[in-house]
Amino acid sequence: MRLPRTTGAMSGLLIIVLGLWGALIPFIGPYFHYAFGSYTSWHYTHERLWLNIIPGAVAIVGGLLLTRSASRSGGLFAGWVALIAGVWFAIGPTVSLLWHASGNPIGAPMGGHVRQVLEWLGFFYGLGVAIAALAAFAMGRFVSRPRLAEEPFVAAGAAAGEVEQRRVT
Repeated sequence: MRLPRTTGAMSGLLIIVLGLWGALIPFIGPYFHYAFGSYTSWHYTHERLWLNIIPGAVAIVGGLLLTRSASRSGGLFAGWVALIAGVWFAIGPTVSLLWHASGNPIGAPMGGHVRQVLEWLGFFYGLGVAIAALAAFAMGRFVSRPRLAEEPFVAAGAAAGEVEQRRVT
């Protein structure tokens, strides 16, 4: 079940970058007037922990596992970890209304209408969809790639005359 390590490497690296973005953007975004609630940078809240930091860390872990995975089972597990992080980024703000009934637990996006759309997409919805899509793509690659484990054995058997060689047309 061994696969080339490059099977999930690019998706894993992109997921790591997006996970870093998701975990850090609430803290560094206010420097660029890209924020929710206020333009106070490095302001920690429990909502940021549950909606940004934890899913960002989970995405980073999933991306690291994808870059290091050399088996189908390891790649699929890593893909599921990253997929869960992406889904939480996408649905987290809506689900957070369950534990914060007074309205907007993360605050309102700052700026005009266009900037508010970009903030919702960059902080949560677009980020989550991008991570989930990359994770699903990587999982598909792990499922569809041919195994490497039996290739040396088949080649050795063919050289010894034990295995019939097939001609691919």
